Parts: sequence; C-alpha cells; structure tokens
Amino acid sequence: MDGDSLYKKDDVYVSHVEDAVTFWGQSFNRIREISEISESLATVCPTLSPVFGIPNVDKVYGGMFSADKCWYRCKLQHVVNDEQCAVTYIDYGNSEILNRSDIVELPEHLQMPPVAQKYRLWGLKIHSSSDIEQGLQFLSKMIADKQITMQKKTAYKDGTIVVQVLLDNLDVGEEVVKKGFAERCKLPDSQNGTHKMREVLANHEEIRFPWPSRVVERLPMREPKSLPMFNQCISEQKVSNQHGNHGRSIFKAARLAPQVNGMKDGQRSLDEIKQLKDENRQLRDEKENLLQKLGMLEKHLQTMHLDMKKERELSEQRMNGLEFSLKSAVGKKLKDLTTKIEMLRNLRHDNECMSLADDLLEAVKVVSEEQLSAPSTLYKLEDNWREYYLAQEMIQACMDVVELDLLIDKRNKIQQTLNSSVDSFVVEVEQLPLDERLAKMEKLMHSLKTVYGDSYDCEVSDAIFQEFYEWKQARLLTFNTVRNDTNRSLGIISTWFSNVKQLFDLASTESLQSFDNVEGIDGIMQKADTDISKELEVSLEEPNERERAIIRSTYNRVVKQINKEICLIQAIKSKYLASVEFKMNIVQWINQNPNVDNLIAVKKTIKGLKGQLRWKLLESSNMEESEEYNETVHSALKHEIVELRNKIFYEIQCEQEEYARLRDLVQKWFPELPLMYSDAGILKYMSSGGLLSSSMERILFDAEPMKELSSKRPLLCTEIQDKKVLLKGYSVGADTEEQVIVRAAEYHEAWMLQKEESGIMELLYLFFCKTDPMVYLMVPFYPGESLSTVQTISPLNSYETVKVMSGVAQGMQTLHAANIIIGSLHENNVFAVNRERGIIGDFDFTRDAEHRSSATSICFPLWTAPELKAGQSASAATDVYTFGMLLLWLCIGSKDIPFKSNGTPDLQNINVDVKAKHLLSSLLCCGDRMEAKQIKVHEYFVMAKDDDIPLPEKDDEEFEDSPADFA
Repeated sequence: MDGDSLYKKDDVYVSHVEDAVTFWGQSFNRIREISEISESLATVCPTLSPVFGIPNVDKVYGGMFSADKCWYRCKLQHVVNDEQCAVTYIDYGNSEILNRSDIVELPEHLQMPPVAQKYRLWGLKIHSSSDIEQGLQFLSKMIADKQITMQKKTAYKDGTIVVQVLLDNLDVGEEVVKKGFAERCKLPDSQNGTHKMREVLANHEEIRFPWPSRVVERLPMREPKSLPMFNQCISEQKVSNQHGNHGRSIFKAARLAPQVNGMKDGQRSLDEIKQLKDENRQLRDEKENLLQKLGMLEKHLQTMHLDMKKERELSEQRMNGLEFSLKSAVGKKLKDLTTKIEMLRNLRHDNECMSLADDLLEAVKVVSEEQLSAPSTLYKLEDNWREYYLAQEMIQACMDVVELDLLIDKRNKIQQTLNSSVDSFVVEVEQLPLDERLAKMEKLMHSLKTVYGDSYDCEVSDAIFQEFYEWKQARLLTFNTVRNDTNRSLGIISTWFSNVKQLFDLASTESLQSFDNVEGIDGIMQKADTDISKELEVSLEEPNERERAIIRSTYNRVVKQINKEICLIQAIKSKYLASVEFKMNIVQWINQNPNVDNLIAVKKTIKGLKGQLRWKLLESSNMEESEEYNETVHSALKHEIVELRNKIFYEIQCEQEEYARLRDLVQKWFPELPLMYSDAGILKYMSSGGLLSSSMERILFDAEPMKELSSKRPLLCTEIQDKKVLLKGYSVGADTEEQVIVRAAEYHEAWMLQKEESGIMELLYLFFCKTDPMVYLMVPFYPGESLSTVQTISPLNSYETVKVMSGVAQGMQTLHAANIIIGSLHENNVFAVNRERGIIGDFDFTRDAEHRSSATSICFPLWTAPELKAGQSASAATDVYTFGMLLLWLCIGSKDIPFKSNGTPDLQNINVDVKAKHLLSSLLCCGDRMEAKQIKVHEYFVMAKDDDIPLPEKDDEEFEDSPADFA
C-alpha cells in the first residue's frame, strides 16, 4: 500500500461493530456490487452442493445467514466440529456458526475481494477493566449503519486498517476513551536498558485531524499477529525523533562519523541485517502457513477417517439388510407380482375392453352408422303447409266477400292436398322409433358431457371421424398386443407352478430331472412382471397433446351431430303433432265449412230469457206498488227472478264458450269466419281477449250501489252464482271505447299466463251499457281485505307482511313483463287476500299510465316518487318506488316517515329489519332502482318464517262497508 492511499481521507458505511475499537465498513464505491452479488448468490447457491471435507481458509464460500435464510459470501474462521464451522461474512463483517449443509462452494466469478473492510481506531486499545459489551453498544450507537469520514494511518498483516474517525466534527476515538471503554496505546522507548512508556498522541488534544505525520501504533500483546506492515526500526526511529532527545543524539552521532568507509560498511551491515530480517520474517510466515496447513490436513484426515468409519457402518448395514432381504426375496417378489395381478384384474373387471375413448368411439358409430334420416314425405308436407299458410293469410287479409269465396275454394283444395300429405307423413313417422332414438341421443349426450365436459361450437370436418378411427385402431392394436403378452406370460407362469408342484411330492414316481425349469423361474417371473406393468401403464396412460386434440375435435363433432339429430327428431315430432291435430280438427270440415248457428241459437235463448226477466221485474215492481200486496206470492216471484238470472248467466257462459271455440277455428283453420259472419261480433271478442260480452246488461244484476266506497264512478256489488262481485262503471266515448278494450285485454292476457299465481286481480267480464255511454268491468269482491282496511283493523305481522308483499312484487313483475305501467299503486288498490296472498287490483282502463299516475299523486302524495313530483313521466321505476313506500309503511306501521332533502325517506333514522332496510335502500333511492323481477328473489322474501300468529276469524258481513277500491 503506497503512502498516498494510506493517509488519504475516505468515506465509508459502517456495516458491523466488533468491539469498542474495531468495526467493519463498506466503501461507497462498491455499494452497488452488493446488490449484484446478492442476486447472483440467490440464483446460484440453491443449485450448488454443500462443502465436503476440510474447507479452505483462503477460499470464499456461500453461507446461508440464519436470521433471514439468504445467501452471503463468507470465509472460514475455524472448524467447530464435524457438523459446524465458524464463518465471517466478508461483505458485511459479522460472524456466526453455520452447519456444513448451509455452506456451499462458489464458482470463480464470485471469488472477488471482500466488499467490507476491517478497521481499528487509531492509538486505542480496549481497557482491561471496562465492560466489553457496553463498549460494543456505545460504539454501535455512535457509528453503526452510518456514514463516517476517516483518515487511514496504517495497516496490519491480517488486513486491518488503523484509522482516525470523525463523525459530525466529533473524534470517535476520543469519545470512546472519555467513556472509559478504551485507553491509549503506549510505545516502549529504550535508553540505558530501561523502558519508559510515553503517550503516542501527546499533542492530539491541540489540533484535531491535522494529519502532520505518519506515526505507527503498536498493538497490544494479546493480538501478536496484527503487526504493522512497515519496518519496526524505521517506526521506532520516527517515534524517537518525535518524543525523545536521547534517540536524536544517537542517530546524529551516527550521521556525523567522519570515516566514509566505515559509514559504507555500516550501511552495508544495516542492509544485510534488514535482508536477514526480511528472510527471517518470510520463513516465519511460511512456517505459520505450513503449520496451519498441517493442522488442516490432520483435521481433514480425521474427517476422512470418520467418513470412512460411517461408510463402513452403512455398508455393513446394507449387507445385513441384503442378507435379511434374501431370506424373503421369493416371497416379496411373489407378493409384488400378485399385487400387480390384482390391480390388473380389477382394471379388466371394470371394463372388459378397456381402452382410451372407447365411449367416444361408440358414440361415433351411433351418430354416423345409426343416424336417423328425415322421412321422405317431410319435405312435401312442408311445401303443402307453406301453401296452406299462404292461402290462410290471403283469406285473412281479404275484405271482399266475392273474392273471399274464390280464396276459400282455393284453400279447400290445398287443404285436401295437405290432408293427403298428412296421412302419408303420419303413417311414415309412426314407423320411426323417434322416442327411443331421442332418449338414446339424450342419454348419450349426458354421458359424454359427464366425461368430456362442455363442447365448443367450432368448425370440424367429417374427416375427423376417419382420423379418430385410425388413431383408435393403432392404439387398440398396441393395447391388444400388450394384453396378449400379459396373458401369455401369466399362462406360462401358471403352467410352471402346475408342473413344479411334483418336485415337492415325495410319493411321486416320475423323474424329477427338471432343475433347469426350476432355475428358469426368475426369468419367467421377470417377464410376467414386465408384461403386467406394461399393460397397467398402457391402460392408465394419459393421452398426449395430439391425442387430446383428436379426442376434443371428435367430441365436438359428435355433439354437433347429436344436436342436429335431436333437432331433426323434435322437428319431426312437432310436425307430427301438428299433422295429427290438423287431421283431428279438419276432418269434419273437409266437405263443409263451420258456421255460427250454435252461437246464434245461444243468443236467441239469452234474448228470450232476458225478455222473461224484464217481464218478471216489471211484475215484481207492480206487485210492490199494489195495494193488494201478497208477500208469499212476491217471494215466489223473486225466486223465479233469481232462477231466471242464473239461467241467463249460464247461457252467457255457454255463449263465451262458443265464442272461444270460434276464436280457435279462426286462429287455426278458418280466418274467414269474422268476415262471413260480421254480425256475430267475433272480432270484438277476440280483440278483448275473451273479456267482452255483448249479452251482459246492467238489468241482469240485482246490484246494490256502494257510493260509500267510491264517489268517482258507479260502483255496484252483486252476486253471481253464489259469488260476490263488483261492477265498476266508467264513462267512455267513441274515441276511448277501443282503448278500454285494448288495455283490458292486455291486462287479462297478463293474468292468463299465470292466473292465480300472477299476483294481479282477475277480470271476469267487460260489457258496455246500451242506454248510457258507460262500460262496466266485473271483478271479484274482497271485502275488508285492502291494505288500508287491514292495517286499520288488524295490522299485518312481519311474517304476513313478507307473504303479502311477495305476492304484490309478483304482480308488479307480471305487469311490467307485459309492458304495463301501473301508475295507481296505493293502499286501496293492493289486497291481502286471507292475510297471506297479496294481489294488485285492477285500475282505470279509460286512462293511460300518465293520467293514472297524476290522479294517484293528488290522492296519495305519500306514495309518489320524487321524479313524478318533478314532472317526469310514470315508469316502471316509479311503480317500484311506490312498492317500496308501501313496504316501509307496513314495516314501521306508521305513515309518519322522515324524508331527506331529495324527497326520499331517511332510512338511517328508521328502525326496521336489517334485510328489509337493505331492500328498501334499493327501492327508495333516486338513482337506479331495483327492477321488479329482482325484488322477489331478495333475501328479505326468503327470510325464515316467524312464529305463526293466530288470525281472527273474518265475517264477510263485518267488512261489507269497508272500502275496497278508490281507483
């Protein structure tokens, strides 16, 4: 090390403190190398083998640090025992004892010099009476993990560099001395055979870091190997020059000697002495190295001796194990063989012809070789059906009676041709096993889907079947070859055991010269074991990528063929059912056309009964006003009137049934009937969805006005066939009559889809008044079961609320699915039938949703959505909001509801069930609300049932005067 590099200032990062005067530091120029080394170690070390034998102290190894289980570079300090070594992490300075398994040999590219350097505070040694641990903690607290500035003073043979450290203008060595954890080193000075100890740093307190001279300290005698690398004589000379006049006079006298030759001889003697000292030092170093290597070799020999001893013990154990195994070798081999035979027997038992994708091969045969073809008469039948439908459409669009006759004749001819095609088609289809084939296809589809999962709709050619077949044949050939080899080997071993049993029969008289056969059993058993293992391997082998692609493509093609055939079968069956229906319904009309004679006859009967009813009603009225009133005769007359009304209602039902029969004929076979019999009113009946009755009149009902229930329109209560109904009267004009019929028909069609499960009220009849511009709607009467009445008399409990509002949600979903906006959902138009089934009542069909919503907003502002109040149109979302308000009212039992500034209820200040609050928050918001179809499946409506509460018995008489509807 040259002088410039030795005494220059440098900045280092302190990575480890060893004691009160010793520490390790990392140069900032090499900090980046640490991360690169760490990455290389993390990649390389896990793949390397642990160190074996005696480690080399001069070599760099990789060690797994016990604290974080990461790899770092280290050097060996000494071997602790056969299993452990003490190491120093050369890039950081810390040390620990590692197991040999945690030390690996590093490749050449990781054998670079250490990143960390060992340093010692200049001029200090540890105080003999100080606490070493406290000194270590004090120095760690000052400089550990910090950047320090230092000036290098000298270096020792072991590489330790002596430095003077400055941290924040503070001399670290001074602070250590002040705390008593170290003391200054004193150098021996010889004069007249005596030694005087003098301070090395006598003037250090005067100037801090002046760096004026190069004074080399002598380490304490407890560290004899850490000697300076500079010449001791020169060092002592410099020390003497600085600290003693006596030494100065000696060297001065030597320099002033007058004899030049003597001076040269003295100089030559000094050079020889220096050379001898150097040689002596080299020899001493070589001796130390040789002694160290000798010790390492002795340890290595000792380790090898222990390893050989362990290996000898393991060999003896193996030999003993082999001897023990030989005693049961035959039994073990037979046991292993029988185990494999049992596995193979189970495999063969599960599937006699086990092979990969056998089920798919069978499916290919089913869809390709057994494919069902379309009946030959199907295409002709379809052509006839198309001609028939075209003729029907032309008749339906015709408005001219003369042209209609021509179209009917043409249709009838096509009808006869179609009838003939139907006969041929039905005969051919009845000979086909459609149901059996469909069941087989569905079963095959299910089994394949269970094994191969879902198929993908992709283009796969028919050639995939051939490719699959060739691959299957090749695999089957391999499988059969392996199976035959197994059968042959098992047959041989079975024959051998059968023959060799005579060797153990002492009573046998046959020659026993069969030792060769006995000796050959090893080969026989080995061959059997190999063949059985091969069959097990082939049987359980998973397909490779190419085979999986073939199987997947074949499976997709098979599924496509199955779906195609299923569609064909379903189409054939559909055509068959349509043909059978055509045959059954049209056979009676082949030579004649239907008429409305039965309908006319029923209408005449109704007309006659109405005349009788009017006469009886007039007679009853006159009898009531007569002075000779006879109560018995009047009662008999009233009974006759009731009987007449019942007969009329029965005939009206017959009339509706006849209309329904004619409607079916019109829709399916004879669209000309409404034009041919325009006075029969068939089209009006059809446009009303079967609601409209032209025979129904106000006079037919013994109705009582119920003005207390509604002041807006006529509301009558009557009884038909022992069933109470309400008659709701609406004023109509010529411009609204058709709209009422259309709206009522849409509502009725929505109810017909699910009927009692629809969640809406049934419409019984719709009829127009012949004397006044009124239309009457007949609906069932639910006295005292509107929500307003129920909540007033006996409020619903939580369980009943869930049941009732679930039905209301279903009704709202039914109407919204039919694109019907309610617009008049309120407490008087929702009914809790028997306190367990909620339904939505009918509404004013003379108004559209917008007008219904406006009227409801005036009468029931509490249920009105904020957007309606802001002038927006009624929508499904506004119905959902009203539903939420009704549910909230039922949950809290009060209409005293706090509202937020945006017009929605403040649910945070309302105490309701958690599930109910979650649902209400989705119903009573200003943004996107829950849809009707999502409401019923909410967890609130599937909540656990509460304990049933006994319901009070109802008396219809009690609720006669209760409001039923204010719509």
